[in-house]
Amino acid sequence: MDWSVNSQYRSYKDDHKSIMEVTLIPNIDPVNLGLGSSEKANPINSVKPRKKTMTSVYLKFFETAADGKTRRCKFCGQTYSIATATGNLGRHLANRHPGYDKSGDAVNNPATHHTAVVKKTQPQGKANQIDYDNLNWLLIRWLVTASLPLSTLEEKWLANSFKFVNSSIQLWPSENYRSVLFEVLGSMKEEVKAFLAQVSSKFSITIDFWTSFEQIFYMSVTCQWIDENWCFQKVLLDICRIPSPYGSTEIYHSLIKVFKIYNIENRILSCTHDNSQSAMHACHSLKEDLDAQKTGPFCYLPCAARTLSLIIDDGLRSTKSIISKIREFVIELNASSEMAEDFIQMSTVYQEGSWKFPLDISTRWSGNYQMLDIVRKGGKSMDAAIRKYEETLGSRMVLNSTEKSVASVLHQYLEPFYKTTNNLCTSKVPTVGLVLFFMDHISETIANCRESRHSPDWLKSAAEEMAIKARSYINQVCNIFTYMAAILDPRIKGELIPEGLNSDSFLEEARTHFTRNYSTSHFSSMSAGYSAQEVEDGAVSFAEEIARKKRRASMSSGTDELSQYLLEAPAPIPTDVLEWWKVNSTRYPRLSVMARDFLAMQATSVVPEELFCGRGDEINKQRFCMSHDSTQSILCIKSWIQVGIKFKFRSTEIDYERLMDMVAAGAIDGSNTASDKKQK
Repeated sequence: MDWSVNSQYRSYKDDHKSIMEVTLIPNIDPVNLGLGSSEKANPINSVKPRKKTMTSVYLKFFETAADGKTRRCKFCGQTYSIATATGNLGRHLANRHPGYDKSGDAVNNPATHHTAVVKKTQPQGKANQIDYDNLNWLLIRWLVTASLPLSTLEEKWLANSFKFVNSSIQLWPSENYRSVLFEVLGSMKEEVKAFLAQVSSKFSITIDFWTSFEQIFYMSVTCQWIDENWCFQKVLLDICRIPSPYGSTEIYHSLIKVFKIYNIENRILSCTHDNSQSAMHACHSLKEDLDAQKTGPFCYLPCAARTLSLIIDDGLRSTKSIISKIREFVIELNASSEMAEDFIQMSTVYQEGSWKFPLDISTRWSGNYQMLDIVRKGGKSMDAAIRKYEETLGSRMVLNSTEKSVASVLHQYLEPFYKTTNNLCTSKVPTVGLVLFFMDHISETIANCRESRHSPDWLKSAAEEMAIKARSYINQVCNIFTYMAAILDPRIKGELIPEGLNSDSFLEEARTHFTRNYSTSHFSSMSAGYSAQEVEDGAVSFAEEIARKKRRASMSSGTDELSQYLLEAPAPIPTDVLEWWKVNSTRYPRLSVMARDFLAMQATSVVPEELFCGRGDEINKQRFCMSHDSTQSILCIKSWIQVGIKFKFRSTEIDYERLMDMVAAGAIDGSNTASDKKQK
């Protein structure tokens, strides 16, 4: 079958007639349907239904308006003039509601048993010329959007379902889908490469890892930056298959390969890893390599979100059995609408707040905190519900007084952690400065627990383990690069930086870095004076020459921008950081260039919501189930579509929006083009 782009977008012919007619025959025992077969299915009962006149058949599916001037279709509401010929009404039913136009009792007698019989298509004067390659392109988009493996299309029931609708439908062989995805991957990668070449600021990289069901180790490499309009940008660069033995050397070489493909190895400012030893050592090797090439400053950071998740896990460890009991109860609540309604009524009676079902039962942090929340805020309602449904639930979910006390104490202790993760998940741009601010607060919360006389021993023991991880994170991120990223956040500056990071030596290093890299080099065209020949020729006025000299004098003290910026009071925490710099970039023209680079540094290697909330479970399931022959192409293409990169096969843009608009409008015929091929 020809599946090239030139054949995929041929025009449909002007024929709306259904290729397959499906008749609903009442009062007949079920028969086996030969899906995809061109032979007639033989009903067991040969008794024929009473023959209907054409008028009585069609009018059963239309109701006459009160004014007697129009008829309305009972299925879709389409109205026709009362004078409309019954033949037109029949064509409406055939096109919009195939299968119902031949049944006399289908609507009026819903209890009648129906059997679908596939009838062989009658020969026509001219066969419909429909290009079903469009269907295959829509299936590709479905696979990409839903992150489904190519094996999905090999399911025989999927193919049979299409053949039930139309026996002439032919799906491409698996190898064709694989080849097309590979071609699309290459075409779109070139678009991404050209796009990155136009970016003027530094890039920050994040890397994340997972293992598939085939035990293949993958690494995702994502690039972030802030554009000239002060909008945060992010694009997935690649999904790399890390070879055995999956160590730091293999990760390092995979990173270098990706950077060279996109020609960005000299433009990277930072790399945020997933806290694993292999990734950290790979980033260290990368830093040594880039420092030796003197391509510019480079640093690597651990993931704050993963660190926070590990800290929280230490706090929850002693209460796992209690949380499991509560989760079992909540699962029953979600499964029974009656039980959930009773729980809501009981919580109203006991004044224990309002609850929205279904409740979060994920095993991630959001779900675990929800379990503690049930006991802390709805304990009486929980007990009452268990008592009422004791025959169904038994007594295994009942919490004793000690368990309730432990859950309540832990809920109160972990509340600041929950608020912190919520802020990280909802923050538009979780900058390094903001994350360090929150992590410093977490460290203080842990220290207060350890020092409090009221903290039970089991909680102090958990806090000790939590403190070790918090200190380790702070030690890893305390460097000049994170300091500069923090002070360039107008909400943080020097006042809200963690104590271990706020030092005079870092401030002096920041001044030196600003003077060396941003004070004049980015503005050489502005600082350069006019040549003597230009002045003599009258190309530059005397007043313009004086103005240029004054500009050069002011730029010689470029560090004044940094000093002035730091002297001003920090902006309120709710401030939109990027919008603040967009407005104030004219006041700090050189410092704003530095801010664009450093504010793009990422404090987390993954989106916080994917780590702390149930959404992460869905992403993990999708990635785990992807096979090696489609993981890279499907996940990369999906990411690129989401950021606005056009879906291209070689040099041809596949216009899915127009195709879907036409499908929605029912305009799949020769009067409209089913696809729009835009040649580059």
